[in-house]
Amino acid sequence: MAINAREILNEFTSGLAKVTKMDNDFVQKFMALDGGAGGDVLPAKTKELIGVAIGIYNRCQYCICVHTQGAYGAGATRQEILAAAEVAIAFGGGPSIAYTSAVLSAALDEFEHDFD
Repeated sequence: MAINAREILNEFTSGLAKVTKMDNDFVQKFMALDGGAGGDVLPAKTKELIGVAIGIYNRCQYCICVHTQGAYGAGATRQEILAAAEVAIAFGGGPSIAYTSAVLSAALDEFEHDFD
Protein backbone atom coordinates (compact mmCIF):
# COMPACT_ATOMS: atom_id res chain seq x y z
CA MET A 1 0.00 0.00 0.00
CA ALA A 2 1.45 3.33 -1.08
CA ILE A 3 1.58 6.09 1.49
CA ASN A 4 0.05 9.41 0.43
CA ALA A 5 1.81 11.99 2.61
CA ARG A 6 -0.32 14.87 1.32
CA GLU A 7 -3.49 12.96 2.19
CA ILE A 8 -2.14 12.31 5.69
CA LEU A 9 -1.32 16.02 6.09
CA ASN A 10 -4.77 17.04 4.82
CA GLU A 11 -6.47 14.51 7.10
CA PHE A 12 -4.65 16.01 10.08
CA THR A 13 -5.47 19.57 9.03
CA SER A 14 -9.16 18.89 8.54
CA GLY A 15 -9.34 16.98 11.80
CA LEU A 16 -7.65 19.84 13.62
CA ALA A 17 -10.22 22.23 12.16
CA LYS A 18 -13.00 20.06 13.59
CA VAL A 19 -11.37 19.94 17.02
CA THR A 20 -10.88 23.72 16.86
CA LYS A 21 -14.62 24.19 16.28
CA MET A 22 -15.34 22.03 19.32
CA ASP A 23 -12.87 23.83 21.62
CA ASN A 24 -11.07 26.73 19.99
CA ASP A 25 -9.64 27.98 23.29
CA PHE A 26 -7.92 24.67 24.02
CA VAL A 27 -6.48 24.32 20.50
CA GLN A 28 -5.18 27.90 20.55
CA LYS A 29 -3.46 27.28 23.89
CA PHE A 30 -1.94 24.05 22.62
CA MET A 31 -0.72 25.71 19.42
CA ALA A 32 0.82 28.53 21.46
CA LEU A 33 2.62 25.96 23.63
CA ASP A 34 3.75 24.01 20.56
CA GLY A 35 4.94 27.13 18.75
CA GLY A 36 6.58 28.58 21.83
CA ALA A 37 8.51 25.47 22.81
CA GLY A 38 12.21 26.24 22.70
CA GLY A 39 11.48 29.96 22.82
CA ASP A 40 13.73 32.11 20.68
CA VAL A 41 16.75 29.95 21.48
CA LEU A 42 15.96 27.33 18.85
CA PRO A 43 15.36 28.40 15.26
CA ALA A 44 12.18 27.17 13.56
CA LYS A 45 14.17 24.78 11.35
CA THR A 46 15.70 23.09 14.40
CA LYS A 47 12.30 22.75 16.07
CA GLU A 48 10.83 21.17 12.93
CA LEU A 49 13.74 18.73 12.64
CA ILE A 50 13.22 17.73 16.26
CA GLY A 51 9.53 17.29 15.44
CA VAL A 52 10.40 14.96 12.56
CA ALA A 53 12.66 12.88 14.82
CA ILE A 54 10.09 12.67 17.61
CA GLY A 55 7.35 11.79 15.10
CA ILE A 56 9.47 8.94 13.76
CA TYR A 57 10.41 7.74 17.23
CA ASN A 58 6.75 7.83 18.34
CA ARG A 59 5.50 6.25 15.10
CA CYS A 60 3.11 9.10 14.33
CA GLN A 61 2.51 9.41 10.60
CA TYR A 62 0.70 12.73 11.11
CA CYS A 63 3.63 14.22 13.03
CA ILE A 64 6.10 12.98 10.42
CA CYS A 65 4.16 14.59 7.58
CA VAL A 66 3.38 17.85 9.37
CA HIS A 67 6.95 18.36 10.55
CA THR A 68 8.57 17.24 7.30
CA GLN A 69 6.58 19.87 5.43
CA GLY A 70 7.35 22.33 8.23
CA ALA A 71 11.06 21.55 8.07
CA TYR A 72 11.13 22.16 4.33
CA GLY A 73 9.20 25.38 4.90
CA ALA A 74 11.73 26.48 7.51
CA GLY A 75 14.59 25.92 5.07
CA ALA A 76 15.75 22.41 5.94
CA THR A 77 17.26 20.26 3.24
CA ARG A 78 16.40 16.65 2.50
CA GLN A 79 19.79 15.68 3.97
CA GLU A 80 19.07 17.55 7.22
CA ILE A 81 15.69 15.87 7.55
CA LEU A 82 17.28 12.47 6.93
CA ALA A 83 19.92 13.25 9.57
CA ALA A 84 17.13 13.95 12.08
CA ALA A 85 15.60 10.61 11.11
CA GLU A 86 18.91 8.88 11.74
CA VAL A 87 18.90 10.21 15.30
CA ALA A 88 15.39 8.81 15.79
CA ILE A 89 16.48 5.46 14.35
CA ALA A 90 19.47 5.34 16.71
CA PHE A 91 17.09 5.56 19.67
CA GLY A 92 14.04 3.80 18.22
CA GLY A 93 15.56 0.91 16.28
CA GLY A 94 13.49 -1.19 13.90
CA PRO A 95 10.14 0.59 14.25
CA SER A 96 11.82 3.95 13.60
CA ILE A 97 13.58 2.72 10.48
CA ALA A 98 10.27 1.26 9.29
CA TYR A 99 8.51 4.63 9.65
CA THR A 100 11.46 6.36 8.02
CA SER A 101 11.41 3.93 5.11
CA ALA A 102 7.70 4.27 4.54
CA VAL A 103 6.18 7.50 5.87
CA LEU A 104 9.20 9.80 5.87
CA SER A 105 10.27 8.67 2.40
CA ALA A 106 6.81 9.50 1.06
CA ALA A 107 6.76 12.85 2.87
CA LEU A 108 10.21 13.81 1.61
CA ASP A 109 9.18 13.16 -1.96
CA GLU A 110 5.76 14.80 -1.60
CA PHE A 111 6.77 18.05 0.10
CA GLU A 112 10.26 18.61 -1.29
CA HIS A 113 9.16 21.19 -3.86
CA ASP A 114 6.38 22.91 -1.89
CA PHE A 115 8.66 25.83 -1.06
CA ASP A 116 10.76 26.27 -4.23
